[in-house]
Amino acid sequence: MCGIFGYVGTRDAAPLLIGGLKALEYRGYDSAGLYVVGAGCIKAVGQVKNLEAKVGDTMKGHVGLAHTRWATHGVPSEINSHPHSDCTGKVWLAHNGIIENYSELKDELIAKGHQFKSATDTEVAAHLIEENLKTMPVFADALLAMLKMVRGTYGFVIASDQDPEKLYIARKGSPIVLGIGEGENFVASDPSAIVPYTKKVIYLNDGEWAEITSSSYKLFDLDGHEIAREPQVIAWDVEQTQKGGYDHYMLKEIMEGDNVIKNTLAGRLDEEALSIKLPELADVEDRLKDIKRIIITSCGTALYAGWVGEYLIEEYAKVPVECEYASEFRYRSPIVEPGTMIMTITQSGETADTLAALREAKRQGAMIVSIVNTVGSTIARESDAVIYNQIGPEIGVASTKAFMSQVTLLTAFAIKLAELKGVVTAEANKDIVREILALPEKIKTILEAREDIKAVAQKYASYDDFLFMGRKYTFPIAFEGALKLKEISYVHAEGYGAGEMKHGPIAMIDEKFPTVALCLNDSVYEKMISNVQEIKARSGRVLALATVGDETMKKMADEVIYVPAIMEMLEPVLCVVPLQLFAYYIGTGRGYDVDKPRNLAKSVTVE
Repeated sequence: MCGIFGYVGTRDAAPLLIGGLKALEYRGYDSAGLYVVGAGCIKAVGQVKNLEAKVGDTMKGHVGLAHTRWATHGVPSEINSHPHSDCTGKVWLAHNGIIENYSELKDELIAKGHQFKSATDTEVAAHLIEENLKTMPVFADALLAMLKMVRGTYGFVIASDQDPEKLYIARKGSPIVLGIGEGENFVASDPSAIVPYTKKVIYLNDGEWAEITSSSYKLFDLDGHEIAREPQVIAWDVEQTQKGGYDHYMLKEIMEGDNVIKNTLAGRLDEEALSIKLPELADVEDRLKDIKRIIITSCGTALYAGWVGEYLIEEYAKVPVECEYASEFRYRSPIVEPGTMIMTITQSGETADTLAALREAKRQGAMIVSIVNTVGSTIARESDAVIYNQIGPEIGVASTKAFMSQVTLLTAFAIKLAELKGVVTAEANKDIVREILALPEKIKTILEAREDIKAVAQKYASYDDFLFMGRKYTFPIAFEGALKLKEISYVHAEGYGAGEMKHGPIAMIDEKFPTVALCLNDSVYEKMISNVQEIKARSGRVLALATVGDETMKKMADEVIYVPAIMEMLEPVLCVVPLQLFAYYIGTGRGYDVDKPRNLAKSVTVE
């Protein structure tokens, strides 16, 4: 689930494939591989340079494909690395995305005599093409039949000994770009890898596939109808294309918000039945039914996601929850009695304090369920069950899309646990699932209004102090909003529960100390109105996050950023997006490199 590059032309393919993978290294990955028609396949765990050393100058051929893998199904290894092949070794492909029905397809193929080598979902696609070729002698027909059989998301590049002068590509939910050269053509998952060779590109849309030779290309839909489309000319430089045209990875990752939700829920939400599925918990479901207490332990942004989880699980699953700083957990002599489940949340899966907390809890006999973004990481390996984010690598040091995914998974976990506990029925949860399905579009409306948020940020970029306040489900988001502002703009910011204002923080308020108030139309709306009035009575400026159509807040606050109406339990996923953008524009307005905040690392592997 990372970088794809392909080449068909007259030059030696292998050096170009290696160069393409190097251009995609910024995305993060755990292994790499390439296939050159007529020369074979080579894979390596670790960096592209490891693959380059194995390839040397021995591979000769002018058609090939390559991939950097960020593991989703199966641990990082040469066997699990792409490209993958069929039983005959004549069909080779690389894939970004997730094939949701791979398990049932794999069972059917095994029953027909197919032998699988890897633990990936991707390998299924190669075997499906092989099986289809038994009754469909034209390779393109067998490929199209495969695309109609798989469910999920994919960006494919495919080569075959049957059509040795061609590459095939296909897209559904995962980007694939075709680069048009002179007597040669290129394929990549990101234009950054193509720009050094050509700036003429065709972006495939969902449900499209293409047949490519060195001198031609044909574009089709899933009904087999040919599509006419002229190439576009890229105006970006290489560095910009790596960031999808955005100035920073952080902005790119914020702008991926709607797709983050979709990818997180891929294979976990049945749109027809309106139900939540968490297949990762299948082996521990019986133990979950008997859980009497949950301790969530994490660090930084992941901790604030855990705070949201505390509210969700207690309200909907009726299980007592404590949320603990992982850095303090093992030092306070924690009591982990029978019936306790520990949940760790971590983007990297290697956070030292979180890992130490996990091991202490495990020593005391607790069951461990983790939410992790990095497949095969230490915390993932040491957990009894792990729920992966499925969002790909997060490049920006300040976590944005990982937080959104973590909160989404905690929502799904709360719903599933409530069903396992018999507190609610799947039928009763259908309204919640409908609201979850609407989240991506609602996030999109916020992202489309980013210029309005930028304008507000520009007004306040010179302020040196901020207070963020919220209640109930927006309480953790106040802390996360303050953390983002601190991380990337170095501005003093504090998160507080609005009910604590009169217990000290209000003494700090004056015209130079603005408050970001999270005031959505929910069960604590009137309480938040009272807090805003207290701030205004002391000459404090108020930047309010409010529900679309709220005229009261418009009259009361100095600035209002609106978000769509949403069910209360889903407020955190929605509310964090404008706060991420606000922090981003404050940071860039102050002239900082928001992708690389000073003194911070993406993965904290020491105490």
